[in-house]
Amino acid sequence: MSVDEAKIINLPKLLDARGNLSFAEQFAQMPFEIRRVYWLYDVPGGVNRGGHAEINNEELVIALSGSFEILINDGEHTRTFTLNRSYYGLYIPKGVWREIREFSTNAVALEFGSIPYSEDDYIRDYDAFCEFAKHPMEPRLVRPLSVPSHLEKKCFHVEDCSIMELDKHHSDRKGNLTVVENGTMFPFSTKRVYYLYDVPGGASRGAHAHKTLEQLIVAVSGSFRVSLDDGTNKKTFFLNRPYQGLYVRPGLWRDLEDFSSGAVCMVLASEVYQAEDYIRDYDAFLEFRSRL
Repeated sequence: MSVDEAKIINLPKLLDARGNLSFAEQFAQMPFEIRRVYWLYDVPGGVNRGGHAEINNEELVIALSGSFEILINDGEHTRTFTLNRSYYGLYIPKGVWREIREFSTNAVALEFGSIPYSEDDYIRDYDAFCEFAKHPMEPRLVRPLSVPSHLEKKCFHVEDCSIMELDKHHSDRKGNLTVVENGTMFPFSTKRVYYLYDVPGGASRGAHAHKTLEQLIVAVSGSFRVSLDDGTNKKTFFLNRPYQGLYVRPGLWRDLEDFSSGAVCMVLASEVYQAEDYIRDYDAFLEFRSRL
């Protein structure tokens, strides 16, 4: 593969006085099916990460917070990209060497991968990569992910929602990495990720319900509260750790409140955007709940 295949992809940016929203969907903003989502955080300023190639994995990388540089090399040519805005990402083709450098303090890197994790897909020695680049392998075909439906009951309550501890890979000198892999470690497969940023301190968001959508809500930076309502009972969760996520079942009203300054809220969603799945009026929500 060539460094010329790497490119900046502009992402939607929905402006709002309560904070901005951007999103990325599989086969839309990214040209592949999402098989894993991972994010880097608590990386000391100026530290470098990466230093490897992936034979079959394609990636989309977004700077959710702060900034960093990504160096890409195909064995002959090198390109360097600076990521410092939440509304664009870098597409990295399979089979190229990459390094992430010059992390700013409190930077968060969000990455999407096109294949499940496999150590056999990595080349971690640069000389070995240069040999690979001279005689690249035929790309391995990855079957589309098929995850059977697990939602047996249709009427969920606030007690069905909980904070989940996510994988956290810690390095004292290079920061932390959390991974969510579709089809293996999570109740649903992620097809879309959206995130709120530039949220004024103390602002509130949400005020809607989803009929069928499942979500994992993560405070990748800062903190906020999520209040859930099933029409009868309410429950509030406090999120302030990037390795914890609130699993929200379908059919529940939610409000996001008390954002700390600089907070970033990331949501992993089980489906691409569908306007008809939203309920934005509370009385209509109560009517919907009465029919379940």
